[in-house]
Amino acid sequence: MTSMAPGRLKSWLLLGEWRAHPVRTLVAVAAIAIGIALGFAIHLINAAAFNEFSSAIKGLSGVADVQVRGTEPVFDENIYPVLAALPEVVVASPILEVEASIPGQRSALKILGIDVFRAGFISPDLVGAPSEEHLQDTISDDAIFLSPAAQQWLSAREDKPLQFQLGVGTVALRYAGALQSARAGQRLGVMDIGAAQWRFDRLGKLSRVDLKLRDGVNRDVFKNTLQQRLQRDHPGRFLVNQPNDEDQSSRNEGMSRAYRVNLTVLALVALFTGAFLVFSTQALSVIRRRSQFALLRVLGMERRQLLRQILLEGLCLGVLGSAIGIAAGYGLAATALHFMGADLGAGFFSGVRPTVHFTPVAAGVYFALGVTVALLGCAAPAWDAARAKPAVALKSGTEEAAISRLATVWPPLAGMVLAALLSQAPPIFELPIFGYLSIALLLISVIALMPRLAAAVFRAAHRRWSVVVASRPGASPVLTLTLARLANASSQAGIALGGVLSSFSLMVAMAIMVSSFRVSLDDWMRHILPADVYVSTVSGGATAGLRPAQQQAIAALPGVEGTDFLRVQSIALAADRPAVALIARDVDANDPARVLAMVGGVRTPVAGEPPPVWVSEAMIDLYGMAVGKRIELPLAGRQHAFTVAGVWRDYARPTGSIQMRLSDYRAITGDPDASSVALWLKDGANQPGIERALKALPFAATLDISTPSDIRDMSMKIFDRSFAITYLLEAIAIVIGLFGVAATFSAQTLARAREFGMLRHVGVTRRQILAILAIEGGSLTALGIATGFVLGWVISLILVFVVNPQSFHWTMQLHLPWGLLAGVAALLLSAAALTALLAGRQSLSGGPIRAVREDW
Repeated sequence: MTSMAPGRLKSWLLLGEWRAHPVRTLVAVAAIAIGIALGFAIHLINAAAFNEFSSAIKGLSGVADVQVRGTEPVFDENIYPVLAALPEVVVASPILEVEASIPGQRSALKILGIDVFRAGFISPDLVGAPSEEHLQDTISDDAIFLSPAAQQWLSAREDKPLQFQLGVGTVALRYAGALQSARAGQRLGVMDIGAAQWRFDRLGKLSRVDLKLRDGVNRDVFKNTLQQRLQRDHPGRFLVNQPNDEDQSSRNEGMSRAYRVNLTVLALVALFTGAFLVFSTQALSVIRRRSQFALLRVLGMERRQLLRQILLEGLCLGVLGSAIGIAAGYGLAATALHFMGADLGAGFFSGVRPTVHFTPVAAGVYFALGVTVALLGCAAPAWDAARAKPAVALKSGTEEAAISRLATVWPPLAGMVLAALLSQAPPIFELPIFGYLSIALLLISVIALMPRLAAAVFRAAHRRWSVVVASRPGASPVLTLTLARLANASSQAGIALGGVLSSFSLMVAMAIMVSSFRVSLDDWMRHILPADVYVSTVSGGATAGLRPAQQQAIAALPGVEGTDFLRVQSIALAADRPAVALIARDVDANDPARVLAMVGGVRTPVAGEPPPVWVSEAMIDLYGMAVGKRIELPLAGRQHAFTVAGVWRDYARPTGSIQMRLSDYRAITGDPDASSVALWLKDGANQPGIERALKALPFAATLDISTPSDIRDMSMKIFDRSFAITYLLEAIAIVIGLFGVAATFSAQTLARAREFGMLRHVGVTRRQILAILAIEGGSLTALGIATGFVLGWVISLILVFVVNPQSFHWTMQLHLPWGLLAGVAALLLSAAALTALLAGRQSLSGGPIRAVREDW
């Protein structure tokens, strides 16, 4: 023993084990690699998209030190000379932002109206590049400059006017040149601010004012002082922020943070499963080599050397898996950005075209995470092998006793109690950190209980079968032998179930969560789409709309019994949060549930109090609103008081929305326009007839006509595209579970060659042994599936009722996809039985005498 160099001994032991069981090793490495690849890929995609998105926003701000924005989309331009005259300001650049609707398109074009003479000092990237023959186009009243992405999208040519929608009419603008400094994929148009105000009916209106301060002025002090002054002189009308400060970053990041974090956690599900596969692999390997390790101890290997040897095996698995995962993750990120876009279908980062960049720090973090997971997976088996007494371990049949020491009951039970407590904890930074910890702790605790659970189940089954055998002497000996083995080797069975349980339970939890959301979304749309026909001008943008004349023409159509006109505008309630949608429509204050998906009780308006509004669930979490609370909203240039009369569920706007009565909105703002209208038909009227009547209107070319089924179908397609990555993660969890089943049962079967040899000596046939293996594999997997279903259901409760409300600020109904769960369970059962049969045939390929000679 001492003649062999320590390094050669370690490599000999390591490579010998890998050569003996290559498939099991590859499965453990693959599980680690898949988890690291998915997590690292999603990190690279989100980092690239967010950085590109932030760079695009910063490009619009240029070198402005401070920005003044309105709480409404536009505000009176009279504030501009006040800001420009401040002694600390050297240049003030007025800007009008217009989300211009485009006929026939469901997306809008952001158009910035700028004062080219002032913008040149603050945001020169916004100044267009006219041709030498038309240098005056930068101040022309019909010229627009487009970014390369917008020019390509609109197929813009200098000889072809571009059409933008205003109400039900159109505005023609001439393509005058390019914005050469725009980011790749950024769709943007720039024109003279006076022309933009005139062309888009925004005379006297601005969206923001960019301020460049004099040298030596403290930006933070100026920002706070200006915010206080504006709040005093114009309460609730303006928000002051620094373009590159935390307010801007948090507003941009907050749009997608919960989505990105949830995707990352789902990606690490594979890594979490890989940890249990490493544990299962190493535990079974240590059990099988228990006598070999004892012999090495007798020959002079120290306990610390043995501990390091087993940890080295886990370290090598982690290093290989992490290295492969980092490389695969980079390739996966590049592929996903090319085919799926920066937002992975969620729509958070539309308008950017990022490229993936390798980040060494993140790669190092994920590499270390994979190695750590692998080391944790083999820590318990290594510690048990090092503590075993050589004289005891040399004896056959001590494996079960060694494993039973790992099956202490009180730590898992304490972990489950702690998991239940953590699930009730509030979010941190608006993220369900404790919810995720609760899920991880629950998984670990239940898997740790599996040896005891397997012992209880199979011993009870063995006792019951023993009674049957006593009363029926001719009962099958195959089932007797199978139950006897499972009852007396339950700890090994429990370890074998670790990978099955983790993968299946997490797959069940994700499937229930996605199915619950999908069904809840469909039910929600059925509730909020009660009309027969829905008519809008265009789906994207803020310049299209129905004027009073068009509203009257639609309402007067034959066959129309009732109408519900709707107006949508955005308002900003906090500088560090995205804008909130303000929706005005006909809502019955005594029965708002007729058109809104109400959550909880409804408060009937009381005479003398402010008008009622109904807020979405997000407003409760993000702004602290509550039923009965008095709030103030910015409308028509000043603050107006309202009373929260109820809370409704809004899956379309996770950043928050507020519903108010259309009559109250029009009385306050004087805005008579509508964004869309819902039509109820008279008895006897049919949808095709109404569509023909709508298409006969003079402004029919600007209308988009839909039915509730059309809207639901389109929404479900968007949902499936947004959750495509989640479906992929579910499929990966299933594949890992199948491979885990195959590797675990093949390893156990091959390690029992001596046991099968003894059974052959006492007269058990090859067919009977194969039947034993098939029943054993099916029984173990069935127990894992049953336990995994219960565990997955509990985890899904945390996901549905804790994680999702804390992440996205909405609630949903629980729905179980029985067909999918049954199909996956059948796959796992088949894989377990088939693997056990194939491995059994290999174990039985030698003669019985050769199989038992190892005991002599």
